[in-house]
Amino acid sequence: MDPSQVIIRPIVSEKTFALAEAHKYTFRVHDRAHKTQIRQAIEQLFDVRVIEVRTASVKSKPKRRGHTSGRTRQWKKAVVQVREGDTIPIFRGLEGAE
Repeated sequence: MDPSQVIIRPIVSEKTFALAEAHKYTFRVHDRAHKTQIRQAIEQLFDVRVIEVRTASVKSKPKRRGHTSGRTRQWKKAVVQVREGDTIPIFRGLEGAE
């Protein structure tokens, strides 16, 4: 699988900004990607050294809009810890902003 297919997008929230200060970055990843593929994709795309990868499956939630009911999509997220001194440029300008 191509690295650009493994990493779908970064997750931007207050919790992920707090984790970014500890050199932990959160991404939405392909459902079938495993930790080794995620590690290799992050290292190739952002030129950083990955220490640890933690993954979690986010379950779908029921949603309603009037009489129509459905569910959100199930997806997978990964929290990637990089080596001290390495940063991922997507989160660089956001860490100190308040």
